Amino acid sequence: MKTILIIGIGAGNPEYITVQAIKALNQVDVFFFMDKGQTKEKLNHLRREICERYIEAHHYRIVESLTPERERTEGDYLQAVDRLNTDKQIIFERLIAEELEEGQCGAFLVWGDPSLYDSTLRILDAIIQTGRHALEYRVIPGITSVQALTAQHKVALNHIGRSVEITTGRRLANGFPENVDSVVVMLDAENTFTTLIDQDIDIYWGAYLGTPDEILVSGKLKEVAAQIERAREAAREANGWIMDTYLLKRR
Repeated sequence: MKTILIIGIGAGNPEYITVQAIKALNQVDVFFFMDKGQTKEKLNHLRREICERYIEAHHYRIVESLTPERERTEGDYLQAVDRLNTDKQIIFERLIAEELEEGQCGAFLVWGDPSLYDSTLRILDAIIQTGRHALEYRVIPGITSVQALTAQHKVALNHIGRSVEITTGRRLANGFPENVDSVVVMLDAENTFTTLIDQDIDIYWGAYLGTPDEILVSGKLKEVAAQIERAREAAREANGWIMDTYLLKRR
């Protein structure tokens, strides 16, 4: 039997690692790092830093593999994600079969928390369902970018007794969700918040949360929307990519 640990490593600050995660890191024989190319090499650099900082007197290996990219065409989004996860499953299966011996423990280090906008759990479930591998896996939760965002802005996620919705930029394009006052938006590549500047809304925006490149902007949406757009464009130009999250709250 092979064991896989899915370890949430937080939103970018090595100090976001929990005690449970540190204990899990020290059980791992092989870490699987998915390489997203040169522009995102900082991501795996942070993974290495976490291993070097927290693993004590335990021999481990790091195996890196290129991760496939999602097709960015105008086709069906869900189908594109499904194809991406199928491609990732093939890679995960190969890594587990070729790089992990029976009785050993492997691990994937997942940004934020494995339960929020990440497909690692779905892919591992699909692998187990094939019956080709004798696997068991455990999940170690991590601090999400949502928690890091609200902490850095010193703002409560919800109004008292009210609901919160976590959504994507793609869905926010349909308008501010009904029956909630607070909306967390992730995976927004199109500055969708600009479609709501005529409404009385506050925004709390953050990019590269927890990292030395962190950028924070907050205020009335209609007053800071242009500033956020400029910050996003400059950051993407400087780094080749951007990872950001924002909270919208009705005033």
